[in-house]
Amino acid sequence: MNSQDDQFAKLISGYSHFRKKYAQGEDSLMRTLEKGQKPKAIVVACCDSRVDPSIILQCDPGDLFIIRNVANIVPPFKKDGQPHFVGAALEFGIRFLNIKHLILLGHSQCGGIKTLLLDEPSRDQNDFLTDYVATVKKAKINAKDVDSCAQSAIHVSYENCFTFPWLREKVEKGELFLHQWFFDIKKGEILRYSGQEKAYNPLMVTPQKCRETNSN
Repeated sequence: MNSQDDQFAKLISGYSHFRKKYAQGEDSLMRTLEKGQKPKAIVVACCDSRVDPSIILQCDPGDLFIIRNVANIVPPFKKDGQPHFVGAALEFGIRFLNIKHLILLGHSQCGGIKTLLLDEPSRDQNDFLTDYVATVKKAKINAKDVDSCAQSAIHVSYENCFTFPWLREKVEKGELFLHQWFFDIKKGEILRYSGQEKAYNPLMVTPQKCRETNSN
């Protein structure tokens, strides 16, 4: 059996483990979730395979409403008749599911951010990527490296969140709380942005006060 077969076998084994843990028995979690979902938080995360919110936060099915895209971007609000998948997902989570926490989860070594920083990106095998990450091009200003740019990009997405009128209204009423998090892949550590300190610091294991997360 070659390495590719081994990797596929791992997926099947994982599915078997999932069935045993979550789906077997009359009182299984999946039977409970059949009645509907009540996620604890929305997480806007990158597609990067190393940064899986459910694993990092050790969550079960039903705990997180996850929106994933390259470089964990939230584009600004536009009501122009065109499809906007991030906006649609945010709307469903915030307006229909009434989720109270929105986490913007960036990470180190982000390939999308590396593309953003290129002076002349290659158009070979690049039909969409360059134009897409340009959504947060403001993050390039004063960026020292990929990781500092990625952290700045989180804040650009944070600012874009407030262009959604129903999202801004929920925040102003204290019904929604925004969190800016940065995952350091090498250390396996989450850094949390402090609006008061204007800096990223290690996320404390003890819960933070929610209202602090909505400060710039």
